[in-house]
Amino acid sequence: MTSQPRLIAMTQVEREAALAGPPEDVAALLLEAAEAGHDEAQLLAGQIHLDGRGVGRNPAEALRWFGLAAKAGNAMAMNMVGRCCEHGWGTAMDKGLAAQWYASAADHGLDWAMYNLATLYTLGDGVSEDREEALRLFERAAALGHAKSSNMIGSFYEDGWVVERNRVTAADHYRTAAEGGDFRGQFNHARMLAGAGDMDGAQYWLAQMTQTATPAFREKARIWMTAHGFDRAG
Repeated sequence: MTSQPRLIAMTQVEREAALAGPPEDVAALLLEAAEAGHDEAQLLAGQIHLDGRGVGRNPAEALRWFGLAAKAGNAMAMNMVGRCCEHGWGTAMDKGLAAQWYASAADHGLDWAMYNLATLYTLGDGVSEDREEALRLFERAAALGHAKSSNMIGSFYEDGWVVERNRVTAADHYRTAAEGGDFRGQFNHARMLAGAGDMDGAQYWLAQMTQTATPAFREKARIWMTAHGFDRAG
């Protein structure tokens, strides 16, 4: 009888400790379980190859592992195959195919896939532009607690895309996104608070935003902050 992979045979506490170990040791455990056909391990094996964490960076190998997990019904793996197709990681860039994978993962209830597919529909990127469908998907994801989707819904209401422009509704969605930890939502929530005269509240959320925002977004935000007298934030 074939023995269980070490990672699978561990208790939950042992597994958590092992996965917090040195990257090379973690990679060895994940690959052993992935080779044995465990879809969550295959998903993680794909991620470590994509990131080059504990193994050499190899997007094509990442895609292979994501594909195996996706075929086993793993929704996040389907989403990651979509990401590979969208960005050309380990394969030719094909945003139309990415949309198909996102749709499959969304059908399995994955909020990130709903968000990714909605983003393509918003931009008409790889699919025909359909902002009504995009909003529907963002709303589905937001209902599951997806903060970035809440931020996007705020943008729809602020800009009046396929809905009547409503800054109050926009502000409410930005607040939800901010509280959910989305740095773009935190910035937009701060903008709304500043516009309403709550400079202390805006200052707080701008400081929160700078902790997790990408360098490019921090630079964009810095320009706005300087123009609006928030030189102390960040």
